[in-house]
Amino acid sequence: MREMDTISDPRAPRRRDVVLTIVLIALTVAEGALRRDLPWPWVTVGVTVVLLAGLPWRRRHPLILVLAMGFVTMGFAIIQAVAGVAQAGLGVMFALLLVPYALFRWGTLVDRVIGSVVLGTGVLTSAALVSGPFADRIIGAIAGILFVGTACLFGALYRERASSRERQIAIARAQEREALARDLHDTVAHHVSAIAIRAQVASADGADGQQVAASLAVIEKEASAALSEMRSLVRTLREPAEYSPARGLADIAAIATDGPPLVTVRVDVASGLSDLVAMTLYRVTQEAVTNARRHAVGVRRIDVDLRTENGDVVLTVTDDGAPAASAGDGYGLRGMAERLAMLGGELEAGPNGAGGWSLRARVPGSTA
Repeated sequence: MREMDTISDPRAPRRRDVVLTIVLIALTVAEGALRRDLPWPWVTVGVTVVLLAGLPWRRRHPLILVLAMGFVTMGFAIIQAVAGVAQAGLGVMFALLLVPYALFRWGTLVDRVIGSVVLGTGVLTSAALVSGPFADRIIGAIAGILFVGTACLFGALYRERASSRERQIAIARAQEREALARDLHDTVAHHVSAIAIRAQVASADGADGQQVAASLAVIEKEASAALSEMRSLVRTLREPAEYSPARGLADIAAIATDGPPLVTVRVDVASGLSDLVAMTLYRVTQEAVTNARRHAVGVRRIDVDLRTENGDVVLTVTDDGAPAASAGDGYGLRGMAERLAMLGGELEAGPNGAGGWSLRARVPGSTA
């Protein structure tokens, strides 16, 4: 249960924080016992232990720890100055630089502003109370500002680095969602459209047993294909390292069906296309045929032609149906154009001279 809490709250105290604190406290006690130059050894050890004890909570409450460290150290320095005792700290106290680091790494803007004032005041106060020449006080103040400022700088840099990484992850996730939505639209919609059309054919002529049987066979085939595509997508999401084989020219040829509507496919492209180009052309063909089935009115025939022209690969999909009044949400054409643009290709789509609809996609031969 504690491990789950740590995962859900990255700022919660961790086991290694507790171990680090225990080690630092043990070193503090050992240093206090061994050093002979400390005027108040056990008081100094006690103050240091109190401050070190808060380290495990530096991520969750950085400002509280900064306030505690600032006021305790300033108060202790003032008491020593009033008592005429020279300031002398333990070496382990350098570990307390983790507190200003945490302030700028995890603290809010208000926390950082308030904490900076407290830290600066504490450093200057301690330097001012040091006995000795004025130059020594200046050097002490500069050294303190450098140490504390460096810790704050590292915290700010790591904060920006983490924010940048989170932005990159957010962008990557958005791109993954877009790619998944495009694949769902291209694959599932294609098979579901075929199922819907065959179901309409079967219901329109239910007395024709052969027609119904043929329609049911196509429906079963398309449903199995849709299920296979869905499983492939889910498997890719669950196990990103495992991918299904890329679609190729054979899959484009397999789009041909007896109808209705009749889909003919002509492929006159030499083998050797890259997997990315072949997959893109397959998805564009699949989406174009799906659009014709779903949106064209009275479509009876869809022709797919894939060939090489002047070194480029050209895909043409033509149907004989009248364009529908509503051509859908536009995601299909947009998705096809985006796929082709990544390969330096282009897309043209619109009514043709025969009263139907044509789509023409071109991919530079250099990418093939």
